[in-house]
Amino acid sequence: MITYNLLNKFNEIAHFCTTLQGGVSVGNYASFNLSPFSGDKPENQQRNLEILSRHAGLSVENIIFPFQTHGTEIRIIDTLFSGKDLPEKKKFLYGVDALITNNLNICIGVTTADCVPLTFYDPAKRVVAVAHAGWRGTSGRIAEKTVLAMQEGFGTQPDDLRVVIGPSISVRVYNVGKDVYDHFEAAGFPVSAIFKTENEQLYLDLPKANQWLLLNAGIPLEQIEISGVCTYTNHEDFFSARRLGIQSGRMLSGIMLK
Repeated sequence: MITYNLLNKFNEIAHFCTTLQGGVSVGNYASFNLSPFSGDKPENQQRNLEILSRHAGLSVENIIFPFQTHGTEIRIIDTLFSGKDLPEKKKFLYGVDALITNNLNICIGVTTADCVPLTFYDPAKRVVAVAHAGWRGTSGRIAEKTVLAMQEGFGTQPDDLRVVIGPSISVRVYNVGKDVYDHFEAAGFPVSAIFKTENEQLYLDLPKANQWLLLNAGIPLEQIEISGVCTYTNHEDFFSARRLGIQSGRMLSGIMLK
């Protein structure tokens, strides 16, 4: 697992992004797949989750992540969530791509394999959040919407936030079609800054697009960390759906208040 310099200075939180090493899954899921939604054998994914829970010092039930659909739905994990039964929890987390909580010892996370994981911490209000931002979620401004939800729900001020843009596919290899370019242009993004053209091919810089959203939301530049890790290139350490296919493993990016 990896952690980030920006967040390591805060002893009251724990955070991580898993790698593909250290688990029991095989094939395209080898070996530390944490997603139950990508086709892995359920018993292997559950075993991997148990390994993570022991490392984090938490029960499996206190590691919470949603069924993501590349949208911009956000949910708050609170004491009411804890009181729901399992079917209710699954329904509550379905079609969700960002989570927020101020509950102690609850690890919230998102799963990724090329998409951008965003990890948020507000040390003033003691609130944490995570978001999953593929190109659709990014163009839908999920980063900005997560900040707004933290403001509305917990009184977060953007200039208090620390945000990490975790391992994801890099602009060097993320070749996309003109339809994606048109989508971002229509959504008001600075396309000249987040796309590059090489050999008549378009490449999208997802980390930079999310950084632009975070800056636009009022977060100071020095309080945003970009990991700089390319999941596609660093395929010995990270899952890449573009390399392995959709039926492959996922990393989990998590954060919790101790």
